[in-house]
Amino acid sequence: MMLGGRALVLLLLVSQVRSFLSPSEEDDDDDGIPEEWVLLHVVQGHIGAGNYSYLRLNHDGRIVLHMQSLKGDADLYVSDKTLHPSFDTYKLQSVTCGHDVVVVPEDFARPVGIGIYGHPSHQESEFEMRVFYDQAVAQDPFEKGSYPSEDERKGRKAALAAEDDFQEEESIFWTILIGLLKIILETVF
Repeated sequence: MMLGGRALVLLLLVSQVRSFLSPSEEDDDDDGIPEEWVLLHVVQGHIGAGNYSYLRLNHDGRIVLHMQSLKGDADLYVSDKTLHPSFDTYKLQSVTCGHDVVVVPEDFARPVGIGIYGHPSHQESEFEMRVFYDQAVAQDPFEKGSYPSEDERKGRKAALAAEDDFQEEESIFWTILIGLLKIILETVF
């Protein structure tokens, strides 16, 4: 009876290992990538710890960036304001260990800057990024109102410039205030 129980446990373990090692039906659908997505590029590379590698995205429309860290940990930073986004200056990010995904909206100004950062926890990171175009949200270019008018664009730029000026002034204010507080604390203690 004891021998039969051990054989049953061994058989169960072998079947579990076999199901783990054999490809499942779910893996055959290309990691759940919808049919509406068109593969535009596959980028592979290596990045050293604490370093950045930069790419430029010029494609219009909604773009989906799928990045897999094959070795180490590569993180993804995206911006339509700078071509060299970092963990200090970005609009979109994905900083997971392994699979990073960022959806670049179609209303982002082109070119879009993509920064790939090698996390310092590993000497070197190896990554593969797949760039997809999501044609499911394609907009009719002849649809009325699909493009902002010249006045709307100027108004948006003026509002953004005013907001940037305010943030810069606020940042300078806090920098000075923190500096003064440090000086006061150093003299008191």
